[in-house]
Amino acid sequence: MKKKPIKYAELDIESIGFEGVAVSRLEDKVHFVKGAVPGDKVIARVLKSKSRFAECRVEQIIEKSEHRIEPECIYFGNCGGCTWQMLNYSEQVKWKRQNVIDSFERIGKVEVPVYHPTATSDMIFNYRNKMDFSFGALRWFTSEEVNSDDVFEKKELFLGLHAPGRFDKIVDISLCLIQNATANTIFKLIKNKAIATEMKAYHPYNREGFLRGLVIRHSVKKNEFMLMLITNEVQSENEEAFLNWFANDLQKIEPKITNLIHALNTAPNDANIDSIKILNGPGYITENILGVDFRISPLSFFQTNSYQLDKFIGKIAEYAEIKSDDIVWDLYCGTGSITLPIAQKSKKIYGFELAESSVLDAKSNAELNKINNAEFYAVDLHTKAIPDLLNSIEKPDCIIIDPPRSGIHKNLLNVILEIAPEKLVYVSCNPATQARDCEILAEKYDILEIQTFDMFPQTYHIESIAKMRKKAQL
Repeated sequence: MKKKPIKYAELDIESIGFEGVAVSRLEDKVHFVKGAVPGDKVIARVLKSKSRFAECRVEQIIEKSEHRIEPECIYFGNCGGCTWQMLNYSEQVKWKRQNVIDSFERIGKVEVPVYHPTATSDMIFNYRNKMDFSFGALRWFTSEEVNSDDVFEKKELFLGLHAPGRFDKIVDISLCLIQNATANTIFKLIKNKAIATEMKAYHPYNREGFLRGLVIRHSVKKNEFMLMLITNEVQSENEEAFLNWFANDLQKIEPKITNLIHALNTAPNDANIDSIKILNGPGYITENILGVDFRISPLSFFQTNSYQLDKFIGKIAEYAEIKSDDIVWDLYCGTGSITLPIAQKSKKIYGFELAESSVLDAKSNAELNKINNAEFYAVDLHTKAIPDLLNSIEKPDCIIIDPPRSGIHKNLLNVILEIAPEKLVYVSCNPATQARDCEILAEKYDILEIQTFDMFPQTYHIESIAKMRKKAQL
C-alpha cells in the first residue's frame, strides 16, 4: 500500500481554542496546531485533513511570537503534565478567560453581562499539592533521542509520567516543577533507592514487576507530606526490604514526611487499588480552607492548588449570598470543601456526592470542626430516581453545583428547573459543558457575572464560577 505524502503548511497563529490547541486559518480551512502560540509563524505538519479543518503539529518555528518564552522544564513537550510552559503567564490567563467567553457565546449562546479578569495564581510553579507518578519497565524516548547516535543504558525501572496517549511508556524524570520543591527531594530519594536496590518496575505486557506508582501529597498549612507507594504483591526478600526501608527509614531522612501508605494493585489496570495499609502516621494530612480544617486521607479528592483555595471558595460563597436562615444544597459536594465553609453562614446545608469515601471524609471533617448543620448523602445524582430523593428534602434557597467535566446530567437539570431556587452558583472546570448546561438553565435563570480562576498554571485548564439568579418574572 502506497504511503500518503506528508503535507506541510505555513501558518500564522491567531488564537488558542479548545483544550489549549492553537488556531490558524488558511484558505477557508481552520488549522488546529499543537505546540504553537498566538503570534507564531510556523511550518506545521498536517496530521489529519478534513474538508473544514486540519489537525497539525509544529515542525519549525519561522518567527517566534512575542508571547513565546523558553519553558522552565527540560521535559516539557514530552511528559504532558504541562501544556503551556512556552506561553508567558499573562497570556495564559488571558486565553483561559477567552475560552470561557467563546464557550458561552458559541455553545451556550447565553448573555453574560460581566466576565471578570481571571484570578491569577500566586504560585505558577511548585503549586500542586498532589502528584501521581508511575513506575514502568518501558521508557519513552523523544524524537531527538531516537534520531541521535547516543547509546542509552539498558534499565528496567523508570519513574515519571506516562507519555501522552501511551499506557505502556514512561517519561523518565528527575523532578517536576509544578510540585513542591521538597516533594522533588522525596521523589529523588525513592527513585535512587529503587535503582540502587535493583527493584523491578511493573511491566504492562508480561505483568511482572513490583513497583507500580508513587503518590506524593503536601499540606500547605502544616508543611507535611503523605506518601503512598503502590506495588504488586511482595514476592522476594529484596522487595520486602525495600518496603521496610520505605516504612521505617525514609522519615529519618526527611522528617516532613508524616504519613507512609502502602497500596496494593495486582490488576492490569494502573488505576486499580486492591487495598491500602497505613505503615506510619495517622493516615491523613490536614489542610485548611477559610478556617475549616480538612483531613485528607490517601484516596480523598482535594483541589490540587491549596494556594488559591481561600480565594476560590470565598468567591463561591460571595456569589451564593448566603443568609443566616438559608437552606443550601451542594451538588457534587466531594469531601465538603465548599459545603463546610458555607455551612458556617447558613441555617442548613445538604451535600450530595456519588463516592461513599468522599462522603465519609465530609462527615468526618464536619465532626472535626464541630459543624452540626451539614448533612451528607452518598447518591448518584444522575439516576432517574433522583427527583424522589431531592423532593423529600427541604427546599433550598440556594443551590451550588460543581459537577465533573461532563457537566450536569439532564435528569438533575430537570429537577433544578422544577425546584427553581432563587439563587444558583455553577462552578465548573469545563467551560464547554458549563455553557451547554447554562443554555438549558436559561429557561428560568439569568447569569449576572462570571469569575474565572486559574487553579492550574502552565496548563490550559480553568475554573469558572457563574453567579445565576432566577428571572424576575418567574
